Amino acid sequence: MEFVDVDNRRDVANRIRSLREDNDFTIAEMAEATGRSEEEYAARESGDMDLTFTFVYKCAKKLGVDVVELLTGESPRLTRYEIVRRGEGLPLERHTDFHYLHKAPHFKNRLGETFLVDVPYQAESQHEPIHLSYHEGQEMDFVLKGRLRFRFEGDRFEEVGPGDTIYYDSGRGHGMIAIDGEDAQILAVVFDPREQAII
Repeated sequence: MEFVDVDNRRDVANRIRSLREDNDFTIAEMAEATGRSEEEYAARESGDMDLTFTFVYKCAKKLGVDVVELLTGESPRLTRYEIVRRGEGLPLERHTDFHYLHKAPHFKNRLGETFLVDVPYQAESQHEPIHLSYHEGQEMDFVLKGRLRFRFEGDRFEEVGPGDTIYYDSGRGHGMIAIDGEDAQILAVVFDPREQAII
């Protein structure tokens, strides 16, 4: 379930380690912040283990930086608006077969992380348990094409198609697969938890 491709994994891991050391955080503190054991955290920070979206996102929050800064080494600078053209964006790999394009990587102080996600159909996944992910906050997924089966914590399942939207508490287990023999695509927005809701 890799989020950062293998070629860039060590660079991202080095940025996490450097920022941790600059902030005088211990491995134990970062492990707690990311919900990992100290051993697993150390393996991820060293680049010996996959870097997942949830892990990098939680590191960014603890370290007080934008997730894009950890991924690219550059800080977002735009504050008024950002236009990302069709087919463009910051490419990321979260699952070995899912393709992600971050659609607002240069906008500073984002309240949400927006991704165009291609979800390929895989015949073998139709009869396997759907993997669950967890990350603080909320998520909205708008289906652009294809059909998907979502699994939620407690083995609750929902099937959705083009034009359908699912909005959920992403701190609870959630996962998805493409169904009906065709690839799917969604626009996913992951909302950062805030102390006060926008009214």
